[in-house]
Amino acid sequence: MKKYCLALDLKDDQELIKQYEEHHKNVWPEIIKSIKNSGIESLDIYRTGNRLFLIMKVNEYFSFEKKAADDLANEKVQEWETLMWKFQQALPWAKEGEKWILMDKIFSIK
Repeated sequence: MKKYCLALDLKDDQELIKQYEEHHKNVWPEIIKSIKNSGIESLDIYRTGNRLFLIMKVNEYFSFEKKAADDLANEKVQEWETLMWKFQQALPWAKEGEKWILMDKIFSIK
């Protein structure tokens, strides 16, 4: 099983951050289904200040390209992503259209 870590910022507004967290207490079932169907076995989001860290473990069937294509074709996922963008902002070094940025692993103790 592979593990990926990604980062994204929220808009630095305490009310928007509170609303974002409330949405994540009741994620739509269609979103959970799309995540699980893509080969993501576990997914956690952590926050410090307005920075988000997403950690996911995926099985051998997962691919970022397939997940992106499936998400584009899923009306409910697009609705969720549009809603979430109200609270999110791209990292300063993100390319045009990038949201969650894959992080590089630089250290590990096993």
